Amino acid sequence: MSHFKWWQKAVFYQIYPRSFADGNGDGIGDIKGMTEKLGYLKDLGVDALWLSPHFPSPMFDCGYDISNYEDVAPEYGTLDDFRIFLDSAHAHGMHVILDLVLNHTSDEHRWFLESKSSRDNPKADWYVWVDTPPNNWQSCFDGPAWTFAPERGQYYYHYFMKQQPDLNWHNPEVRKAMWNAARFWLEMGVDGFRLDAIGTIFEDPKLTPHTVPMDLAGLRHFSDIAKTPEERALVEQYWMDMFKYQLGQPGIHELMKELRSVLDEYDGDRMLVGEDDDVTYQGNGEDELSLVFNFPLMRTDQLSPECVRKNQQERIAALAKVSPEAWACNTLGNHDCARVFSRYSASRSGGDAFQDTKLARLNLAVVLTLRGTPFLYNGEEIGMTDYLIPDQARLRDTMATWYYERLVNELKVEPSQAALRAAAMSRDKNRTPLQWRNAPNGGFCPAEVTPWLPVNPNYAEGINVQDQEMDPTSLLTFYRRLLRVRKATPALVEGDYRPVHETSQEVLAFLRSTSDQKVLVTLNFSENQISLDFSDLGVKSARVIYSSTAQVTTDYPQLILNPFEIWIAKLS
Repeated sequence: MSHFKWWQKAVFYQIYPRSFADGNGDGIGDIKGMTEKLGYLKDLGVDALWLSPHFPSPMFDCGYDISNYEDVAPEYGTLDDFRIFLDSAHAHGMHVILDLVLNHTSDEHRWFLESKSSRDNPKADWYVWVDTPPNNWQSCFDGPAWTFAPERGQYYYHYFMKQQPDLNWHNPEVRKAMWNAARFWLEMGVDGFRLDAIGTIFEDPKLTPHTVPMDLAGLRHFSDIAKTPEERALVEQYWMDMFKYQLGQPGIHELMKELRSVLDEYDGDRMLVGEDDDVTYQGNGEDELSLVFNFPLMRTDQLSPECVRKNQQERIAALAKVSPEAWACNTLGNHDCARVFSRYSASRSGGDAFQDTKLARLNLAVVLTLRGTPFLYNGEEIGMTDYLIPDQARLRDTMATWYYERLVNELKVEPSQAALRAAAMSRDKNRTPLQWRNAPNGGFCPAEVTPWLPVNPNYAEGINVQDQEMDPTSLLTFYRRLLRVRKATPALVEGDYRPVHETSQEVLAFLRSTSDQKVLVTLNFSENQISLDFSDLGVKSARVIYSSTAQVTTDYPQLILNPFEIWIAKLS
């Protein structure tokens, strides 16, 4: 019997609740809609669901500003609705993890309302307060990181927007309250948490100022207009320098150990995945986080065999230092970044747009066949793309509306250009409602209802679930097929990783091996037909288990790969 835990073998699917499925027809996704789509998710082939925040929130940061950790946002439903969803997901054989935001609350949370009311109330020390801003720190969203609260005549610190005050995690009462909130959901039966922005929990105790010669708006503008390699390198350095005293400070490991001990009070291998790429947060492999994301895999304009091999070499070595059992976690997209189809498209880098769908298939194959737990983002399975919203009245990402105002009012950028830049940096572009049918509003909500964000009109071009379900050549059909291949092939789930043909610029090839099975994965990232020789593997025969070009017979160990082909075979 496999000793691997469920979260090591699972494929996770991130649901952005507001945009996934509207069950009551009001233009906002909800829990009823998610429950109704569990059959779709089961058929897709995913094993676990990650819900972005579903808690009550004033929605200044689309739910990441939480005003009550132990309830459901009214527009999403009720606690009873959530219990039905959770029980139904479990009945479908799927685990559920929730987003747990530790760094901050909403400024409308009762804890903060009490804390700011006076300097001597019982929660006075639950947040980070100062008499005068001690430095030039910036919020990563909207300017200065210190905001004045007239009720108590002091400034509070916020790494994110001013509506998201940072909790004071040095206060044991804060820890107790947050661990009890986690227990609330664990006792209900959730299977773990994705931990938001854990690197921001503690700050430099010396409050050291940064040395960047501009504020956040200026840096964002510099990022927009930087053209030369030297300018881009300076932008990257400035981003690091601006926030280095507000990120990754001592104390996080001890905190993760505490949270791990809370989860260990419950059975069922409850898990934690951190929104961070520092593998040291996995502790000794058992005492901190279960997983952290392999974000370095995403940090390229175009996936290539060379960059994937380099990433794997570095990542596997880093995980080995944590523990021989430390597990990887691979993803290419989420609610905070451009959609995979848009981010890694050939047309984005000046290539042929005809290749975009082929690259989308290759990119999924990378995530599903590398060693580690894959995370997918809702809508990727039908090739949803970014949708820029230049109308400021329709934007819901307050970070983008703030940037637009600063561009126009402070940096004197022409309004139409400012609107385009705000639309491009906004996270709204990759959070638009899921496109279920070729119907008004993409079938997300009734035609007469205005959805919370505009629906990408390309739903009428076949980028919708209903049309692709009936098309055997669609991206959705491909997702389902490759997910089935992964699930039916133990070596792709549990096997070791070994690269082969390591100098190839066009083909990514590697072995995934267990004691009982050896699988060869070959991914041709070029538009050329490629001939490869695998004689040095010492295996004389191969049985094809998947070919994206229906290549089921070969002269293995000689292999001819068609352009953009995905070819996976069992070796014997």
